[in-house]
Amino acid sequence: MEQASLVIVPPEGGRPYWQPVPANGFVRCLLASNEIGAETPFSMGTQTVDPGCFVREHMHPENEEVIFVLEGHGEALLDGETKHPMEKGTCFFLGKGRLHRFEASPDRPMVFLWLMMPGGLETFFERIGRERAEGDAKPAPFPRPADVLQIEAETVFGALPPR
Repeated sequence: MEQASLVIVPPEGGRPYWQPVPANGFVRCLLASNEIGAETPFSMGTQTVDPGCFVREHMHPENEEVIFVLEGHGEALLDGETKHPMEKGTCFFLGKGRLHRFEASPDRPMVFLWLMMPGGLETFFERIGRERAEGDAKPAPFPRPADVLQIEAETVFGALPPR
């Protein structure tokens, strides 16, 4: 029987990217099935959202997502109307097409693990972010790319329903 792959990502490993407004902060893309040879399609990483900042409302029409809060606290807006506290240890499963938005509290950053099935979120973060190296000074807030809607359409995001 063939032995399964083994991948170990050290504490400062992965592919880190500074993120634009409104989230600011940074992501670490840790694992992607297409890069490690996993049979099940997924990608996984962490996102740090700066105090008082947020991950804008969005949805993934072809992907399921798991969010697990590691540090800090904030609030999730689910399906455009339901608010739910985000605190250390809270876990969310978001099925295909579920609207969601995450906001960090104003007093400290919020860090969460994200797991996307199938993968693709790592490609989005790479395309909209700026490379981050250990010891880099935090950049001033910077805007999302002018072609962000095209990048979203080419990765894992769907158009928001009209309101």
